[in-house]
Amino acid sequence: MTVINHDQPTYVVAPVAGIDRADLVAAIDVADPGALLAALVQLTGDTGLIDEFAGKLAAYESALGAYPDPVAAEVRDRARRMLGEELVPRITAPDDELFRRLAEICVNDTVDAEFVAHLREQAGFEPARRVVPVTRRPPEDFTVAIIGAGMIGLNAAIKLGEAGFRYQVFEERDELGGTWSRNIYPGAAVDTPSHFYSYSFELNPSWSKYYPTGPEYLDYLRGVAGKYGLLPHLAFSTKVLGCAWDEQRQEWDITVRAADGTVRTHRANAVVTATGVLNAASIPEIKGADTFRGEIMHTAQWRPDVDLRGKRVVVLGTGCTSVQVVASIADQVNALHVVLRQPHWLIPERNVFAEVPDGMKWALTNIPYFHQWFRLKSYWWAADKGWPVARIDPDWYATHVSASPANDAVMQFCLSYLDRALAGRPDLKEKLTPDFPPFAKRIVKDPGFLDAIQRDHVSVHRASFAEIRPDGFVTTDGEFLEADVIIWATGFKLEYLGFLDITGRDGVKLADAWAGQDPRAYLGITVPGFPNLFVTAGPNAAPNHGGGHNITSEEHVHYIVESLQHLVENGYTAMEPTTAATDDYNRRVDEALDETVWQHAGTANGYYRNSSGRAWVTCPWRLVDYWTMLRAPEPRDYHFT
Repeated sequence: MTVINHDQPTYVVAPVAGIDRADLVAAIDVADPGALLAALVQLTGDTGLIDEFAGKLAAYESALGAYPDPVAAEVRDRARRMLGEELVPRITAPDDELFRRLAEICVNDTVDAEFVAHLREQAGFEPARRVVPVTRRPPEDFTVAIIGAGMIGLNAAIKLGEAGFRYQVFEERDELGGTWSRNIYPGAAVDTPSHFYSYSFELNPSWSKYYPTGPEYLDYLRGVAGKYGLLPHLAFSTKVLGCAWDEQRQEWDITVRAADGTVRTHRANAVVTATGVLNAASIPEIKGADTFRGEIMHTAQWRPDVDLRGKRVVVLGTGCTSVQVVASIADQVNALHVVLRQPHWLIPERNVFAEVPDGMKWALTNIPYFHQWFRLKSYWWAADKGWPVARIDPDWYATHVSASPANDAVMQFCLSYLDRALAGRPDLKEKLTPDFPPFAKRIVKDPGFLDAIQRDHVSVHRASFAEIRPDGFVTTDGEFLEADVIIWATGFKLEYLGFLDITGRDGVKLADAWAGQDPRAYLGITVPGFPNLFVTAGPNAAPNHGGGHNITSEEHVHYIVESLQHLVENGYTAMEPTTAATDDYNRRVDEALDETVWQHAGTANGYYRNSSGRAWVTCPWRLVDYWTMLRAPEPRDYHFT
């Protein structure tokens, strides 16, 4: 059991007594050795284990922090001998230097001091530290409107509630969960590790797989909402039509349409948009679509009543959704055509299918601090270790497809995987080998796609749709293929609040301020002329080199809570960033992006860049840098009233 100790910024992990020895041994046999060793140090208080095993690890070369078998075996043996029927931590709050050393032994890599505070929070060792003084409680009538009940919206509700702010969540759908209630296509799953892709303050030791399915992740979010008492604050089937700032009252008027069709206006002191940016399905406009006699559906509008068994099916696209669908339906259909305009770089991930062993679940639940260390290790190798890969070496890039030696290492890894997985199928390798550097568009983890496309009844076409006919379609290569079902796995239209009518100070509309597909925000969150409007997952806020949407969620919500507390502490009613601060921040964003494959993507298409070619999605900073920027608002960068 984990509880917050409000006297110090750490979580207190309760001792575990009366454990079954057989359960402990079974858990040790399958537990990650790095996380197990770090937990063992805290349980026994024997810090000498750090240097001892660091020396043993130094004798080996390993990839991604993997422990060599002999060292892993020795860690397990030591744990069996040192742990008894009571697991009582001797070290509960290591100082920063000891924590850094423990992190290094856990991940089997160098961990610099700049990461310590960030890792403590993200691994779940402690809650986000409050920075703005908390000497005043928010006024009873201070209300925050949250638009959207997905991962970020629920997070905002929890943290605003804990900070004493009243809030109301408006959700257009009849279910919480955002992406994970909307995407129910076959094979829908998270492509970020389960034990990291969750709230740092709500760890889940019961994940069934190392990469969760969509339904399991939705169950997790439902459980969180229930635990924190959010449901009474959620207005489902309530669409926000618009928000307008009232300068005289210093409040937002929020117009909503309820489930019964009635239109009402609510008032709030602040608005948090938690709608995400990938909402509207991107459906190609193809000549003849209305003549097709079969079924056509987008993966985001999946109809479970459509029976694919024995059908001739075509899937357009090869992104994350497409590979999941193809791998899942290949064995059901009579014929399957995969049509792609441009391939993604594919990487293998052995744990995509892997179930979490019972012993591992037991360790995550019962061995104090093991879960936090395992989360830290999962995060470490999926986060800022990928940041250098997106950086450009101009001299290298001038003569290579890859952008730098680090980028090339990833490309060679991907090419090697294609060679192994498609041995004997040079035709498929040619069709699925990109001609742009890795990270220029999203890298895809293979859930069995390459195996599926080698089946006799599956074909791959490097083309697009030219025309749809009643009984099939014609590709841009002029080939006609019969089909009973067409599946658009073509992703979403990227929208930065273009679907909301938001009017700020002096009647300025956000759609006009962000006209020309070039939205700009200060820190990706606040916008000049729009007081107390906090845009989560805003422009240039996505960590496309690693991490996940969950870290953006927590960082943005923390910044919002700190900002509102700053208003309360200083007796202000509203805040908005200065134009100078916003312009300066975005100048630095553009300068940093100019050194990356996100901006200079070669032939890569996709939503990372807007219609003019500017990288408008990606945050150029390391996760630890962006996290540091969002600890608290900088007063000199804001106007306060």
